[in-house]
Amino acid sequence: MEEIRNKLEQLLLKTQKPARYIGGELGSVTKDKSRVDVRFAFCFPDVYDVGMSHLGMKILYGLKNAVPNYWCERVFMPEKDLEALMRENNIPLYALESLDPIKDFDFIGFTLQYELSFTNVLEMLDLAGLPVYARDRKGLTPIVVGGGPCVCNPEPIAPFFDLFILGEGEEVNLELMRLYEQMKPQHPTKEQFLREAAKIEGIYVPQFYDVTYNEDGTVAAITPNVPEAKPKIKKRVISDFDHAYYPDSFVVPFTSIVHDRVVVEVLRGCIRGCRFCQAGFIYRPFREKSINTIAGQTRTLCEQTGYEEVSLSSLSTSDHTRITELLTTLSDYTDNENINLSLPSLRIDTMSKEIVDRIAAVRKSGLTFAPEAGTQRLRDVINKNLTEEEILRTCRLAFSEGYQTVKLYFMLGLPDETDEDIEGIANLAQKVVDLYYETPKEQRGKSVQVSLSCATFVPKPFTPFEFEPQALPDEIRRKQGHLLDCIKSKKIKVSYHQMNVSVLEGVLARGDRRLADTIYCAWKKGCTLDSWDEHFRFDLWQEAFEECRTDTAFYANRRRAYDETAPWSHLDYLVSHEFFVRENKKAHEAKTTRNCAEGCSGCGIKKECGGVYCG
Repeated sequence: MEEIRNKLEQLLLKTQKPARYIGGELGSVTKDKSRVDVRFAFCFPDVYDVGMSHLGMKILYGLKNAVPNYWCERVFMPEKDLEALMRENNIPLYALESLDPIKDFDFIGFTLQYELSFTNVLEMLDLAGLPVYARDRKGLTPIVVGGGPCVCNPEPIAPFFDLFILGEGEEVNLELMRLYEQMKPQHPTKEQFLREAAKIEGIYVPQFYDVTYNEDGTVAAITPNVPEAKPKIKKRVISDFDHAYYPDSFVVPFTSIVHDRVVVEVLRGCIRGCRFCQAGFIYRPFREKSINTIAGQTRTLCEQTGYEEVSLSSLSTSDHTRITELLTTLSDYTDNENINLSLPSLRIDTMSKEIVDRIAAVRKSGLTFAPEAGTQRLRDVINKNLTEEEILRTCRLAFSEGYQTVKLYFMLGLPDETDEDIEGIANLAQKVVDLYYETPKEQRGKSVQVSLSCATFVPKPFTPFEFEPQALPDEIRRKQGHLLDCIKSKKIKVSYHQMNVSVLEGVLARGDRRLADTIYCAWKKGCTLDSWDEHFRFDLWQEAFEECRTDTAFYANRRRAYDETAPWSHLDYLVSHEFFVRENKKAHEAKTTRNCAEGCSGCGIKKECGGVYCG
């Protein structure tokens, strides 16, 4: 092993960012291996810069390492330069804290944040020297675990994993590791361990379920094949979120990362019910931390890490029921210590002068909002519950405070979208520009820029739009062209997300187990780091689709019947199927549904866990 370490030191000098791969950062945890009973390699299937910004890794890293005889270490996807050098020099994928090969660990856990990271999982397993298919890994260890939002439909990658953790991991991760610690002296087989693990709520073992298909290719049934496997696997939920584990220190990197600051989670879940938004449903119920808890965690983390910026993390920070009081309390500390307070994830309809002033204290370059659709009718279809008046009111407030740029996010290809809705995007952008010139000169900035970022809509599981077809590429291109034709002002700039990425995302998001061989084929052809434009090779994915006879339209571009058995129908994220059907029907009638703060809409989660609005 020492020979490999010496070799690695020389090779890292040939890479673009060696600091990604050396470990030893402030706050990283090292332990005496002779006193460790369970080792866990926490793998983020993307590069260090992205993975080190991920809050979930920070929480679970601290949680596991707080147990004296457990050791959790970090592992990231190497960039292409190091990956090639590792293969040339027979260096296996290693963990940063010990530099030990991860194939020798008890658990290898992947957080699955995005469908386009799936081939990275295979690459990391292969770099570790392990078979990528679970059926080919015969011994008890390493046990390959998946968690994160993509686990709400893990079927396309199920054949590569031993088990998945559904929902929130703070409790179930430790339960799983304790089970392993208890069983390890008995030298069980992997199947024996997995049978016991399947008894833990929130644990899904895919090999214990048989999937059959109808003649038309749809799923006929998903059937347990061992007594320990439950017909429905419920996600885990942390009920007492205010007192849930949160780390008192973060690993501070040597090199810059995407979000290089303290992050404090202020709430979890969302009250809004936007029909396209998977996160808004799979993270329910809505729960928030008290002001004292948030303030204490902010102070502790800033003091322990030395960061001079803190970001409040959530799906919608301004939905905290005491947001103004919270900002006042935090400002008393951050202003006194010259610490910037960053407020991402703000909704247009909850913006106030106090919040705009607080954002301006950190940056005055611009504000970003997400109307999502250009007309009121289509915003009602997607249940955005946002009016044009609210959008313009907030932009007027921003311009009067000296802001010069506004970025607006929209989606193309939404259900029931018409050309009039596309034209509405251009019209709304023009109204924002006009609003700037209506602002008194002594208040506004020197110029104005309105940027429109338009993504292609991707239907996702566990949303009211899971039944909807994704628009075909030619139709999206036509819509993009029509929008450009409608833009008349040089003050409006339009950018589009890469459409082929959305095509692939649409296939993988609602796929079944038969896609695993396609993913494997694409990986063998060289598809990795697919979420990075410079590495994305859609031509190779197309070859894989053809060779594996994958009908992409079957997965992405057809409407699904309400009574069709979905590939994820055996997984329970606590929001009922009946609610999604009801919401889908209301969408096609352009009828809105109130948010949770205004009253319960019967999504089904109230009977499972009492959040702020679900008690």
